[in-house]
Formats: sequence, C-alpha cells, structure tokens
Amino acid sequence: DIEAKDNGGGTVLHSAARVGNEAVVQLLVERGADVEAKDHGGATVLYWAAWGGNEAVVRLLVDRGADIKAKDNDGRT
Repeated sequence: DIEAKDNGGGTVLHSAARVGNEAVVQLLVERGADVEAKDHGGATVLYWAAWGGNEAVVRLLVDRGADIKAKDNDGRT
C-alpha cells in the first residue's frame, strides 16, 4: 500500500522527501502517492522536504501540486 503509514503517521513519501531521495519521490508521485499526505503532527511531505533542505525535492513536489501554504498542527508552513 503506497499510502501505508508508520507510527508517526508518515508515508514512505514523507520519508523519501525528508532524506532527499529525489528518484524515489518521483517514482512514488508517478505511482499516485498523495503529495498532500500529512503525518500525525499535520506535517506535509513538502514540509519534510524543506526541513531536510532538499531543494530539488521541494521543487518536484511544488510542480506536482503540493500546497505551499499548508500548515501543520502547530501552524507551521
């Protein structure tokens, strides 16, 4: 299941974005992974890509429609 969640509510796309694995992010998005998925804290895939300093992944997600104004449970973008 491409949308399976870990104990923190993150998907494999969250993990790939956080560590900057652009090839895996691209593959998952092409296979239908939800670029708007949120973990239990409300953090999006885009949040974790930015947190990890992964500019190429951030661009890829934004190009695929990730909401740059989405906020987590604490109001962070």
